[in-house]
Amino acid sequence: MKQIKTYLDQIATISNSDWDFFISKLQRRIVPKKAIFLKINEIENHISFIESGVVRLFIPKEDPEKEITFGFSFKDQFISAYDSFLTQQPSAYQLQALTETSILSITYSDLQAVYNKTQIGNLIGRLTSERLFLLKSKREQDLLNLTAQERYTKLFKERPELLKVIPLKFISSYIGVTAQALSRIRKRL
Repeated sequence: MKQIKTYLDQIATISNSDWDFFISKLQRRIVPKKAIFLKINEIENHISFIESGVVRLFIPKEDPEKEITFGFSFKDQFISAYDSFLTQQPSAYQLQALTETSILSITYSDLQAVYNKTQIGNLIGRLTSERLFLLKSKREQDLLNLTAQERYTKLFKERPELLKVIPLKFISSYIGVTAQALSRIRKRL
């Protein structure tokens, strides 16, 4: 709980009563390595804070080699099929733990209670949503403005631990190239 408190304290000052109410709604879950914990067409009912581990967001395909990885989330970040969470409509993608992952989750209905019963809930919700939007916007801009080699280099400057935990086939999909093209990029570097 200390990690999420540290994260939220960076956003706003939370009263003890608001904090106590919020943490009473959190549930710790351990997701095994390689487990898919939200499948396509399921409705996302949780927003979660990653205490440890790495999560991949991807669009599954019949041929696993053609899956499209479009996001990763790491320790001290929130993870959710956020569009499904907000609309309570089926998800168009899946969430998979790439390592054993510990998350603190809150359900949609419990989060609504936090918004309604605390002074700080709406502010935290808005600021967290803004941060998720900025990450998504940055990713889209990188895809449009950077070469594949620049995207690869930037990814590992920002997250050097990725090489240890994320298979190269997921990284190639994430930066928008084939595995063979990623191999050529890595040889050049």
